[in-house]
Amino acid sequence: MLSKETIRALLRDQGFELVGFSAPKPPAHMDTFQQWIAQGLHAGMAYLASERSLTRRASLQAILPEVRSVLTVGLRYPNPLSSPPIPEDQLSGRVAAYAWGKDYHDVIPPLLDEAAFAIQQASGRQASFRSYTDTGPILERDAASTAGLGWIGKNTCLISPTQGSYFLLGELLIDQEIEPDPPFTADQCGTCRRCIEACPTTCIRDDRTIDSNRCISYLTIEHKGVIPADLRPALGDWVFGCDVCQSVCPWNLRFAQPQGSALLEARPEMARPNLLEELKLDSQAFNRKFKGSPVQRTRR
Repeated sequence: MLSKETIRALLRDQGFELVGFSAPKPPAHMDTFQQWIAQGLHAGMAYLASERSLTRRASLQAILPEVRSVLTVGLRYPNPLSSPPIPEDQLSGRVAAYAWGKDYHDVIPPLLDEAAFAIQQASGRQASFRSYTDTGPILERDAASTAGLGWIGKNTCLISPTQGSYFLLGELLIDQEIEPDPPFTADQCGTCRRCIEACPTTCIRDDRTIDSNRCISYLTIEHKGVIPADLRPALGDWVFGCDVCQSVCPWNLRFAQPQGSALLEARPEMARPNLLEELKLDSQAFNRKFKGSPVQRTRR
């Protein structure tokens, strides 16, 4: 069996800057999630309210009955403040920084699978495991804070006290027992309200939840209907996602690195697409341009 620190080193060698371990206990914020659903704050994301979703988020054993440990990782993406300047005469949109490169859904799970196979080989027995990143019914930020990686900020993002919040999270559920890391219990937001006050659509609530009905990330990615007229001016030039609440966070201003992981192969030109040029793309050209990018999720 590989030691805990050997596994941590393996994951860091793969490119994950945040690595933590926790036991598969009931998530501390499950009640908050259920109340959020009950209030309709998940907007049109009905899949979050399904019985299957709620059952599995409440108990990781419903996903993998044999689970003994949860490995949570963070892959850094670029600092949105590092985007290049644009010509003044160009009508540009703005894309959230995590989507400047490869789709993380294609990057993180294969790496976690590799780690699971290495653990399996060292233990000399077949391992049961599941790898996820934003795709499975897991309260990811809850798992990350339980694994000691940071705290859940007022903007609902997982914030590392040494590296900020520009991270994509992933989880490896495995049937081998690994000593948990101490949870991160301190709230280091203090009295700061910069994210709440900076949100263009006032979607960040005082109870550390998001009203998805008003969130620019939801409206530009998940929302399938017409964007409400009263919210349209507040969207500004955002065409895919939003970075505002993280860009103003003091922990990012102080500690976030400009570059993301090389694994994401960020392309600076993706940050500010020329909207007049994008309008000329037909469906096939759109798919060719954004193949392998999170932006492809929106479709033309």
